[in-house]
Amino acid sequence: MALVSKACPSYCIHSDITRCRTGQNVAFGTVNNVEVSLMKENTVNFSALSCNKAKIAQIFPLETVGFRSKRRNSVIVAASPPTEDAVIVMEPLTKEDLVGYLASGCKPKEKWRIGTEHEKFGFEFKTLRPMKYEQIAELLNGISERFDWDKVMEGDNIIGLKQGKQSISLEPGGQFELSGAPVETLHQTCAEVNSHLYQVKAVAEEMGIGFLGIGFQPKWGLKDIPVMPKGRYEIMRNYMPKVGSLGLDMMFRTCTVQVNLDFSSEADMIRKFRAGLALQPIATALFANSPFTEGKPNGYLSMRSQIWTDTDKDRTGMLPFVFDDSFGFEQYVDYALDVPMYFVYRKKKYIDCTGMTFRDFLAGKLPCIPGELPTLNDWENHLTTIFPEVRLKRYLEMRGADGGPWRRLCALPAFWVGLLYDEVSLQNILDMTADWTPEEREMLRNK
Repeated sequence: MALVSKACPSYCIHSDITRCRTGQNVAFGTVNNVEVSLMKENTVNFSALSCNKAKIAQIFPLETVGFRSKRRNSVIVAASPPTEDAVIVMEPLTKEDLVGYLASGCKPKEKWRIGTEHEKFGFEFKTLRPMKYEQIAELLNGISERFDWDKVMEGDNIIGLKQGKQSISLEPGGQFELSGAPVETLHQTCAEVNSHLYQVKAVAEEMGIGFLGIGFQPKWGLKDIPVMPKGRYEIMRNYMPKVGSLGLDMMFRTCTVQVNLDFSSEADMIRKFRAGLALQPIATALFANSPFTEGKPNGYLSMRSQIWTDTDKDRTGMLPFVFDDSFGFEQYVDYALDVPMYFVYRKKKYIDCTGMTFRDFLAGKLPCIPGELPTLNDWENHLTTIFPEVRLKRYLEMRGADGGPWRRLCALPAFWVGLLYDEVSLQNILDMTADWTPEEREMLRNK
């Protein structure tokens, strides 16, 4: 993770960043059974990227490292998602570092990629009931053994799989998600989706399990949905009813497809963010696919989208500040710093930090872990708990579409790539939407 990008020269992160790779794993600190020669061979030193800071700070606890087991070279990976590369930092994080983390996503156009994520509902053929966790565990283990995926564990529970830059994960109600690798072309995206669905079907059909591509659980109520054994979801499940009436429906009964796209500079990020937000209601309408609730029409074409209007107003919506003249990486950091936190991951456990802010954490003022300071891994985790219609990480996520059948899983990235990766299309969108007011954008969102 070269945290200072040539394309975004105005932002820095602490100096002396060292990266070590062993196979597909990231290693840092002292790790047993790691070939020292491999580490030396693959170490890259970024000390030239100094930003007038002293040595660098820390951060990723050893439990985020994957260790190769003796059985068929599989990897057991812990639950907290580490950043792509290890960053070892010796000083407390500053707001400047958090801004620099986002800015480090800037890439020249030839390195832009397409990342597609989609969720789907698994069900028993005989009863149509949702998959139980035990069935999901059997499915994950079967895919791992048959198609050589590495297992992601939380305690004794398998909760996902990894293979290269692809991952399979579980949403709170057992929705099965593929987070695709960043690929160069839409054809590769479609090939990846087809390969994934083939693998899932090959194992699931033998178990009497099928999958449905749709935006909202069409048949079963909340009480019928099994709860996945993931610590972060328990915290969210307790918190959601305090901040909205539909948050549990969002967690347990919705499925989406989204595409993740790159930017070349802060200015390019701003243009794509604004175009994406302005047109997100169009994508919602085109891909609307959730008209049923508990076996009956619910009055909406996209019930999934309706649910987001009363989930948690602190972390959802159309982000009107993105259209302010002052908007940039720093303004998004300010927004994220004040979005209430869900959790902190320490010693292989999720600690409830609901209602507290990352700004408090930055100052060492979290009552749940008094005096402790955040890491970049904490920041990355926090960014995943913010749910606007377009989300900024080190790339932009287009989040407005319902899940659907496989052709639509390839169509959504095609839609956004055509609009945002083509300079003429992007400028045309910005020209057409330049005079839209916040009220008009919200009206489109609601309609």
